[in-house]
Amino acid sequence: MISRVLSAELAEHAGQRVTIAGWVHRRRLLKSVSFLVVRDRSGLAQAVTAGDLPAEESVVQVTGRVTVNPQAPGGAELTEPEIELLSRPVEPPPFDLFRPVVAATLPTVLDHAPAALRHPALRAPLEISAASVAGFRAALDRLGFTEVHTPKIVASATESGANVFGIDYFGRPAYLAQSPQFYKQAMVGVFERVYEVGPVFRAEPHDTVRHLAQYTSLDAELGFVRDHRDVMAVLREAVAGMLESVRERAAPAVDLLGAELPGVPDEIPAIHFTEAQRMTGEDEPDLSPAQERWLSEWALKEHGSEFLFVTGYPMAKRPFYTHPDPGRPGYSNGFDLLFRGLELVTGGQRLHRHQDYLDALAARGESAEPYEGYLRTFAYGMPPHGGFAIGLERWTARLTGAANIRQVTAFPRDLHRLTP
Repeated sequence: MISRVLSAELAEHAGQRVTIAGWVHRRRLLKSVSFLVVRDRSGLAQAVTAGDLPAEESVVQVTGRVTVNPQAPGGAELTEPEIELLSRPVEPPPFDLFRPVVAATLPTVLDHAPAALRHPALRAPLEISAASVAGFRAALDRLGFTEVHTPKIVASATESGANVFGIDYFGRPAYLAQSPQFYKQAMVGVFERVYEVGPVFRAEPHDTVRHLAQYTSLDAELGFVRDHRDVMAVLREAVAGMLESVRERAAPAVDLLGAELPGVPDEIPAIHFTEAQRMTGEDEPDLSPAQERWLSEWALKEHGSEFLFVTGYPMAKRPFYTHPDPGRPGYSNGFDLLFRGLELVTGGQRLHRHQDYLDALAARGESAEPYEGYLRTFAYGMPPHGGFAIGLERWTARLTGAANIRQVTAFPRDLHRLTP
């Protein structure tokens, strides 16, 4: 297939005889001529013939002469085609993939994902997701980060004993990792700046449009920070890099979905948690979804930003490894990043001294024994550090305007779905 030409490149070969390959996207049968529309990874191409046409979703290789036709996809088509059938479907797709609008319910789409995701409008969010990951990696590579890969089977829960999936590990209890948190902190002691893109698992009994039992987490951790504000600055660069990559690598997908990409301010506005509570008139230890929406609307109106940092969450609502605010010990050097009315990122500065960890666990009435392996990291000297985690599917849903996170997830796992 070295000589194969992609659909998007067809117009560049006007007058030449070339070969394309892909799936039969649509057949249009007229009295004297037939049109065969072929779909490949780059888009659609049209071939004009008078012969019989394979069924839709058949896999074909088509060789023909490239002829300019402004009405054809991409402005060119294949004439005098030779069509070779590579494989044929044994059953039709669950709905017509050639129609611009998806004529199926979300359960139907999810039940038949291997076929349904071929629809351009259902594939587009996954293209945006892939471009986002590429941008995340590129942005952090530029900042001197090293990509790491950490275990997803662990001996103890990362953040608490609840909401974890237990498994039998050769006769011993083990768990699917809730987060790479402990490992990425350890790797700060090796590389100073690290990131990871990988699955995390949360056995939380949520049945909402924004929660999954397995999702992809974009994690970063960096050493030698002054406080959480250095982490926020790196997060700003990561988000900007993700959007830059989406614009460059997934522009057709963005256009197809009519998605509006936000700008990222040079400095994302930030307010303290206590100020957020005062502004919204509530006094709870965490922000409610309604508060997140109100604050996002305020940030857009007052600062022209679709992003807003909320800093200084109460220590009681943060993991034990969170660094307290030295000036206000009841509050943390932690933050959330809100985006279009929803918490998108959680992050902050971590504790870095061994004794501080022992004291933090004791203050919460927890034994240090279950965390012995983790605490050993800090027995050898660790710099002040911090990090963050972005939920990829939640990011993509916000970016595309999807009403349900499952619409931007290829094979979602939730309370009810374990297949396909």
